[in-house]
Amino acid sequence: MEEEASPPGLGCSKPHLEKLTLGITRILESSPGVTEVTIIEKPPAERHMISSWEQKNNCVMPEDVKNFYLMTNGFHMTWSVKLDEHIIPLGSMAINSISKLTQLTQSSMYSLPNAPTLADLEDDTHEASDDQPEKPHFDSRSVIFELDSCNGNGKVCLVYKSGKPALAEDTEIWFLDRALYWHFLTDTFTAYYRLLITHLGLPQWQYAFTSYGISPQAKPKGSEGRSKRRCF
Repeated sequence: MEEEASPPGLGCSKPHLEKLTLGITRILESSPGVTEVTIIEKPPAERHMISSWEQKNNCVMPEDVKNFYLMTNGFHMTWSVKLDEHIIPLGSMAINSISKLTQLTQSSMYSLPNAPTLADLEDDTHEASDDQPEKPHFDSRSVIFELDSCNGNGKVCLVYKSGKPALAEDTEIWFLDRALYWHFLTDTFTAYYRLLITHLGLPQWQYAFTSYGISPQAKPKGSEGRSKRRCF
């Protein structure tokens, strides 16, 4: 059953929102040109919802992820900028609710007939090294859940590295780009959440953690473009 968002002004208290957004709301609201800073307030998840998710997926949810959902069942914050007389949506920070914390599967990646399977896209040529963890696998060696669809620019994923039954200590946060290449983000959900807030939800900010960087279209005006890789 889909979780309902609380009506604006209800549910989360002001101190609660300040804690949830790490104070970034005040910074945005006081920034010149920024307008319509909005948080879709959501009620906390109930513990039985977390238990049901764990039983259904045969995975133990990491403690920091549990604590997040016990504070708010998902997160969505947006902000816009005013240019001349036009309001332009710009920032979007999102974490899926528990009901949308779903496993990445073939059907969630492709809908075309005769499309390659995820197993066909396995690339074992880049294994773990001193400066880069082993990449997730699309087969049963990893269990992957979508935290954020990134407005179609890729997927931020909670990755269990050792398959099922999956343990909380085996998780990492990775970014899957539109070309279905993996890029390591953080060891923990807490560290990722801080990255999300720090980057203000700017479009395609996750690509700063790839070898080819943010596309010139998404960069601030005047910044130099970096090489791009063709995406599907």
